[in-house]
Amino acid sequence: MPRLRYHTPKAKPMNPIRLIAIALLIGGTLALVYGGFSYTKDTTAVKLGPIELTVKEKESVNIPIWAGVGAIVAGGLLLAFGGRKG
Repeated sequence: MPRLRYHTPKAKPMNPIRLIAIALLIGGTLALVYGGFSYTKDTTAVKLGPIELTVKEKESVNIPIWAGVGAIVAGGLLLAFGGRKG
């Protein structure tokens, strides 16, 4: 009776262009969903000798819709045509 052999394909290493394309797709999608991000910045307001008064300021960065769409398009094009040679 013949033995059954199963072929398990070896995993190929990830192409750097493919990684960049996936990062652009994810970043563009997040830009469209959230529209921006905010962060907190510490600034020194007053400094009198050993006494220092710091203020936490909340800054926000808005990402335009065209930038999110552009990142998705660029990622899609890289994913589709980036790995071709010649």
